[in-house]
Amino acid sequence: MTGVQFIDVTDSEAIFDDNQWDAVVVVTHGLDAIAQEELAMLASHGAQVDARVGRSTTLLFAPGLAGGRLIVAPVADGDSDIQDVRGYSDAARQGIKVAFDAGARRPLLIVTPSTQARYAQSMGVAALGCAQALWQSLERREALGEMDNISQIGLLVDGKAAELLSAIEAGKHLARDLCGTEPERMSAPAFAQYCVDALKGLDLTMSVVEDRDVLERDYPLLSAVGRASFAVSRHQPRVVKLEYKAEGPIERSYFFAGKGVVYDTGGADLKVGGAMAGMSRDKGGAAAVAGLMKTLALLKPKGVRVVAELGLVRNSIGSEAFVTDEIITSHAGVRVRIGNTDAEGRLVLADLLSHLRLKAQDAVAPQLFSVATLTGHVVRAYGGYTAVVENAVARQQQVGDSLQTISEAWGEPIEVSRLRRDDYQKIVDPSGAADVLSSNNAPSSVTARGHQYPAAFLLKASGLEAHGLTSDKPLAYTHVDIAGSATEGDPLYGTPTAAPLVSLCQLIRG
Repeated sequence: MTGVQFIDVTDSEAIFDDNQWDAVVVVTHGLDAIAQEELAMLASHGAQVDARVGRSTTLLFAPGLAGGRLIVAPVADGDSDIQDVRGYSDAARQGIKVAFDAGARRPLLIVTPSTQARYAQSMGVAALGCAQALWQSLERREALGEMDNISQIGLLVDGKAAELLSAIEAGKHLARDLCGTEPERMSAPAFAQYCVDALKGLDLTMSVVEDRDVLERDYPLLSAVGRASFAVSRHQPRVVKLEYKAEGPIERSYFFAGKGVVYDTGGADLKVGGAMAGMSRDKGGAAAVAGLMKTLALLKPKGVRVVAELGLVRNSIGSEAFVTDEIITSHAGVRVRIGNTDAEGRLVLADLLSHLRLKAQDAVAPQLFSVATLTGHVVRAYGGYTAVVENAVARQQQVGDSLQTISEAWGEPIEVSRLRRDDYQKIVDPSGAADVLSSNNAPSSVTARGHQYPAAFLLKASGLEAHGLTSDKPLAYTHVDIAGSATEGDPLYGTPTAAPLVSLCQLIRG
């Protein structure tokens, strides 16, 4: 299953085509904005007998239309200064749910255009919103079989949109499966195998590191996190390496480290008081990067090389567990004192980034990223939004600003945080015995600058700190914290979003 497939429809007469479509869903900022005369007339007549039409999502009996169903899904407060393009996603989700509940399985989606620049991507955002609403969890699909669902949606457009949106949704579907599945079904080995199966046959180079000797030699911090899991074969760590390289000359290079903590007990600093629930979602960063690679392999953008490493590990508790106060040398040769075993994600990322750093040094126009459900602090600071923290090189290249602009257009809003000298002061080992302290011993959510200072640690522990503005080889690095945006709805078991897959994809495509 690759998610919903979208189909471009350019003939407006398709609204009458019963053979192809069985409902018409109109997402609109006003009834007077509906361009199709027949639809506008039906909606206007409907509003005369039902005041909800145009105010809330409604189903109208529509003889002569495809399927005899017209669903009008209004965009709330479209003219408000604080509304953004997510209003179209909200409306589309409500519309597609009504269509599904009414029995439609082949709907035609129409999004009325707006002259406001902030709504330029409203069709794409609405379509992807429909797909998000229709996703079924992997556990449910495997246990009960695929529920009768909408698998195709027509898009009434002037040009072409389906290829891009279908590829994005295929990647998001994979990411949702990887992120949202329970820790035994999606253990580290199972996550790696699911990636191999889902990406097979695409234009990607792929390998999986599973040998313990190799992991401990090349990924010492990651292996420390997984030390207590090595004794259980189904829990043993993995590193998945992926690469997409366009045909022809390469103009830009991108490198991604994805945090894939398939379950986080907190380790020796055990999560207590119910805080362990939902920790099977601590793999959202690796999931989003895996989905991004699938989308890119389907779209085949020109002029780019994209390399990814996914660190998959279970932070288990046991007699072999690593503990606070240990000093462990990272892949980059940096001696790290462990400040809290529940700050394990940054350890995983540091080794991945160190490997990517070596590749980036010889790459064309490189940019590096880490993507992770890293801190509770980002949720305290920004709620359900993604945050990015850049080094000086990335800030000079305006990576964060570019991502923020793209994310606003595509309904994945991102907040840009600033890395400060204070953040480096937080990672000083007071004893002087280690080069760096991984974290303090308090939850990030109650730590000042709790989502900013981990970027300082990552720069130092990975060796990227040596590639600043004044170095011989400056490297742009952007840390992406998705702890607040990786899922929506229920805080523990809500639907994975695959954020920020869309924004990263559009950044890479240029």
